[in-house]
Amino acid sequence: MRNNWIYSIVGIFTISIFILSCQSNEEIEYAHYYVNGKTAYETHCQNCHGAKGEGLGLLYPPLTDTAFIAKNKNNLASIIKYGMSGELIINGQSYNGEMPAETHLSPIEITYIINYIGNSFGNKIGHYTQEQVQQDLINARN
Repeated sequence: MRNNWIYSIVGIFTISIFILSCQSNEEIEYAHYYVNGKTAYETHCQNCHGAKGEGLGLLYPPLTDTAFIAKNKNNLASIIKYGMSGELIINGQSYNGEMPAETHLSPIEITYIINYIGNSFGNKIGHYTQEQVQQDLINARN
């Protein structure tokens, strides 16, 4: 009986190692970005946008409008880094506040946040790289 238990543990461990070794570098990088993005989101974004991306009443918009996130994924880095003002329609609701610039955030921190926001709260934009963020920031400045 004890040997069966030990064999089961060893078998589960072996299968786990096999499954993990089958992940591509991109999948591993995405997982790394997503986990770090959660921490960065909690530090820099959650206060206004909520733990579940639900926003804060009519003051701060939710991050749950999947169509908006997908349509604007190339603008997210610029919005995070440089802020935003003016009317914004999210889930059919008008928001007219100002998002402060987060100029202190590095491109990698912004990449983390975009991967988290873009793949949480019902959003599914997939893996977003630091190179894409840097290009988006360059495009926003031109």
